[in-house]
Amino acid sequence: MKPSLQIKLSQQLALTPQLQQAIKLLQLSTLEMNQEIGRYLQDNPLLEREDENDRAYELAYNGANGKDSRENPIRDEREAPEGDEFQSPERTELSPTEIEEDRWFQDSGSYGNSGSGSHDRNDDEVEAQDLQPAATTLHDHLCWQLNLSRFSDEDKALIRFLAEGLDDDGYLSASLEELRDTIPPEYEIDADDLEVALKQLQSLDPTGVGARSPQECLGLQLKAMATSPTRDLALSIVDRCLDLLAGRDFNKIMKLLDCSSEDLKAAHALIVRLDPRPGASFTPLDARYIIPDVIVRKVRGRWVSQINPDAYPKLRINRLYAEILSRQRRSEGALSGQLQEARWLIKNVQQRFDTIARVSQAIVERQRKFFEHGDIAMRPLVLREIADALELHESTVSRVTSQKYMSTPRGIFELKYFFGSHVSTDSGGACSATAIRALLKQLIGEEDGKKPLSDSQLSEILGRQGVVVARRTVAKYREALNIPPVNLRKTL
Repeated sequence: MKPSLQIKLSQQLALTPQLQQAIKLLQLSTLEMNQEIGRYLQDNPLLEREDENDRAYELAYNGANGKDSRENPIRDEREAPEGDEFQSPERTELSPTEIEEDRWFQDSGSYGNSGSGSHDRNDDEVEAQDLQPAATTLHDHLCWQLNLSRFSDEDKALIRFLAEGLDDDGYLSASLEELRDTIPPEYEIDADDLEVALKQLQSLDPTGVGARSPQECLGLQLKAMATSPTRDLALSIVDRCLDLLAGRDFNKIMKLLDCSSEDLKAAHALIVRLDPRPGASFTPLDARYIIPDVIVRKVRGRWVSQINPDAYPKLRINRLYAEILSRQRRSEGALSGQLQEARWLIKNVQQRFDTIARVSQAIVERQRKFFEHGDIAMRPLVLREIADALELHESTVSRVTSQKYMSTPRGIFELKYFFGSHVSTDSGGACSATAIRALLKQLIGEEDGKKPLSDSQLSEILGRQGVVVARRTVAKYREALNIPPVNLRKTL
């Protein structure tokens, strides 16, 4: 073996950094894109957000001087007027040092206000929206009741010990024997002491806390109610026939407990009103809000989609650094590279929203019957149809419709919601899966609760309407709608 030179001709696809960034931004959600832009803002001093107060001041200044204030929301230094955005109308020429000092005073005046522009607000003042109530946990709620109770210190200590073993629903997941083994022997705690402490814990609010099973939880809540025939029957059902009640076997329950259908109906209604998860109300909810990328409205009889301005980040080039670079004869160095990076980001963000707007409008035009009549009028649609119409690649449409949301008069939907498979009809046409699920939901909602429709019956009804759907397909769509089977939909 010896080293040698060879000539080889080949073709390969190379993605430039700008194209890689454009593809990455396209597939990110609005939240992820804002996080990515925040990272660029921290690393690149030439990139900054456009302040709305500065924008209003500039518009007013341009209007007073007869300048055209219409411009793209994403701008660079080539489109910007001369001078800094903070300068006053009386003084149009400032040195770079004066510009920087003026900018510093403006920023220091709004320090701590998160760019709100409210310079009159004192730093010690706190707005009402900044005051967030402290979340009270189930353990804190129980300890608060213990502090007001007359239990002995030893009982309070054991109750607090048991309260620490409760899960988010308020159930005691571990057995008393397992808990007793974790207590050091020198405390001399036996099983009877834990039983008494558990009874005391179960007497606290919320009713049903400290239960070891759903059956015990419902029983504790029923025992706390005033005695009545309906309450006694409900307690018997919970103690002896809870599995039969879950299976909707009402005839067997009436035979076993020797009760009438009216009595069973009243007891069943009482059990339904109980809370099987008493501790869930103290569990903080992780609320995640969606900012729609597109807003759909009906304008002059035509459905039109528009980019949500709240989701559109307003970016621009920092003018001070841009002016410094423009005065340099050589455009080399780190700042020059960061200037090019900022331009790429602004262009790619704008291209991202332009592509989202095109795809969204194409979806709206093909699904206009959905906006008029709802899910039942949804037509079959695949990604390739949109890709061919807009001369885009199918993977690009897939990236655009993933984690992007559309606000419509019928609610907020992910763009992928408008795509779906189709089922053939007797007339030779096609019906979308979304429309079939809407039909199933409508048929089940109108059925007789005493004689609910089976999957086979639902398939026959759809067949008579011209939609050919197998029984297994009906079962799949019904499970996707979280609708229980026929035996669990039966009512008294």
